[in-house]
Amino acid sequence: MTGSEDSAAFRLAYVPGVIPAKWVRIWNERRPDTPLTLLQASPAEAGALLLGGDADAGLVRLPVDRTVLSAIPLYTETTVVVAPKDHVVTAVDEVTVEDLADDVVLHPLDDTLGWERLPGRPAIERPATTEDAVELVAAGIGLLLVPQSLARLHHRKDLTYRPVTDAPESQVALSWPEDRTTDLVEDFIGIVRGRTVNSSRGRRQEPQAEQPKSKKRSGTESTARKPAAGRSAGRGAGSGKGGAAGKGTRSGGARQGKPRRKS
Repeated sequence: MTGSEDSAAFRLAYVPGVIPAKWVRIWNERRPDTPLTLLQASPAEAGALLLGGDADAGLVRLPVDRTVLSAIPLYTETTVVVAPKDHVVTAVDEVTVEDLADDVVLHPLDDTLGWERLPGRPAIERPATTEDAVELVAAGIGLLLVPQSLARLHHRKDLTYRPVTDAPESQVALSWPEDRTTDLVEDFIGIVRGRTVNSSRGRRQEPQAEQPKSKKRSGTESTARKPAAGRSAGRGAGSGKGGAAGKGTRSGGARQGKPRRKS
């Protein structure tokens, strides 16, 4: 692990659809001495920023090149189909990939869903970005399958979306260059993993000072706290079926044992 200067800014890249606000707020509370700079980037640009040293870490969509980048998956998003409000898919709560077999489905160049087989019928050409594809959906050219956060990000009044139950899902992860796991990166890992401010975050902790041993109580004090022998015996005798014997014991040094028979 390499060190980082406390005065240096922590540069965090993030891709469209990811909302880092909660983690940024916690960072500002815990590290007020180190400003956090946000860098919005496309999925392709985010990897280049990390590898080029222009960002310390990034909130990205998997997959990433794991030979040079470390990654911690954070959450998985539902995939939805974006369609005009008058399209037939809006008549149901959810659809399958097979339900879209007769529709033109757009496949933008920045798609990260990792299809083994593309759904629907292919368009004449691929849109450059998801944003461009949304515009084509609004124009009635075709449908679009994206992570739900991107459908919300590019929301339009004339479009809506429905979950696609059997489509690939998108995973959002925290990623950073494997050879640059700095203390600041470790701090941000702790934040996204929900660690408390007092947790170790994987760092070596200073040994705690040995606590002084408590002094033994004086013999007088210890004796005073112990119950009298007679009282302890009396309670023990009265706890079983023969408890009547305990009730008959007189206070003040009464003789114990079998009672005398009356003559």
